[in-house]
Parts: sequence; C-alpha cells; structure tokens
Amino acid sequence: MATFDDLTIGCVTAASYSASVSETPDIRITQFGDGYQQRNTMGMNTRRKKWSLSFDNRTNADRDKIVGFLQARNGKESFDWIDPTTTDVRKYVCEKWNVDMTSFNNNTISMEFKQVFESS
Repeated sequence: MATFDDLTIGCVTAASYSASVSETPDIRITQFGDGYQQRNTMGMNTRRKKWSLSFDNRTNADRDKIVGFLQARNGKESFDWIDPTTTDVRKYVCEKWNVDMTSFNNNTISMEFKQVFESS
C-alpha cells in the first residue's frame, strides 16, 4: 500500500492552505405518496470526506514526483493519506488532478482526494 507522504514521494507533500474538505452522508431516500419520505443511512461507513487540495509554488522536479505518484495509481488504486483534521491515516483515491505552470520552474498542482473504505 502506497502512502502519499514526503518519504514516498520524495518531496514536501504538505498542501497549501487553500485546502477544503466536504463530507457527504450516504443516505437513501424513499419517496411515498402525499410527500412523505423515509431516509436511511447505508452501510457502516456513512460519511465520506472529499478533499480539494492545492500544491502551490512547486518546482518542476517536485511537480513530476507528485503527478507521477498519482499517475501510477491511475485513479483506481487507493493510497494512505493523513487526514489533517484528525491526524488519522485514511484511504483515498485521486481520480483527477490539474497542473498550472505559473512561471518557469513554478507549478500549482490541484487535486481531489476521495475517501474510500476497503480492506488493507
């Protein structure tokens, strides 16, 4: 299992402070006549976190290391990442990322980490 961290990537992997997190409860809604609804949570893990991260002012070498890590997993293989709000290690996938080359040897990498629940 790969880990998105300084040691594995080979560069600083602390996100810039334009990071944001959202949580989405996993609920199923059954609609009945006259506007009545029944809402139920599904499964044991009912809330998933989604992180929007930005890695600003990264050199071309650091950009290549970070993007290479994501490309190697190709959006399907999960990796461990430390949730900065709890410092717990959790599993995530990254299905999309974007690189802005802001100037010579200066890049901003934006990505979205989605929490997944699976066995190790």
